[in-house]
Amino acid sequence: MNDSPTGPTDRPPQREDFARDAQRLAALREAMREQGDARQRNIPTPADLAWRRSMLDAAKWVLPTLALLLLGSIAVWPEIARWMSENKAALREMAQMKIESGNMEGAIYRGLDVHGRPYMITARVTHQNGPDRVDLTDPIADTMLSGGGWAEIRADHGVYMQHEQTLNLDGDVVLYRDDGALMNGPTADMDMKQSIIASNDWVHAEGPFGILDAQGYFIDQYAGLLQFTGPERVIRNDDQDAMPQSQPTENKGS
Repeated sequence: MNDSPTGPTDRPPQREDFARDAQRLAALREAMREQGDARQRNIPTPADLAWRRSMLDAAKWVLPTLALLLLGSIAVWPEIARWMSENKAALREMAQMKIESGNMEGAIYRGLDVHGRPYMITARVTHQNGPDRVDLTDPIADTMLSGGGWAEIRADHGVYMQHEQTLNLDGDVVLYRDDGALMNGPTADMDMKQSIIASNDWVHAEGPFGILDAQGYFIDQYAGLLQFTGPERVIRNDDQDAMPQSQPTENKGS
């Protein structure tokens, strides 16, 4: 008889690959633990907590406000597009105000005389000829009279000196006042600052007084003075015959 034991052994069989994996996992857990211990987490201070709380409170208001603005812009955009479409005509007119080589169309110059009354000069085309001089095509000057009335003078060409506030006109100069006086001549000089108009060339005038031809005229719009100079020919509304043209009348006021 064989007396050796035939039952199972006391120790279960071991696998070497399982032992290697267990060792690797244990080393990895140990490294993670050491890394966690080395990392120090800063505990937030009351100031940090207050700052975070304020940022959260601000976000509660800012984010809804941004959302409302976005929705509002979406709702308003069709109105903006319609407004831009309706104002295309105005934009085209603004585009016509152009400057090319010192030329400008539709220029307007405004100012005040020494008595504080406004005046305005417009022109179809202007050309900047130096720092002070402006050459005008089809200029029109509107001024105020002393009694609250107005006068308009226009010509084919003009030169406006911006610093001196003087306007020299030539070529079919026409002056019209709201009292019905109409004057026509080849030239006229205007001192916009002093509100004075003068000419040394012939002038033809018509108005409530009648008809008058003279060699020149002088107008002080603030003083309400109108004088004709040189030989005159006058036909008054209550006269039957004209005065002889050879009869001189100096500084005839009206």
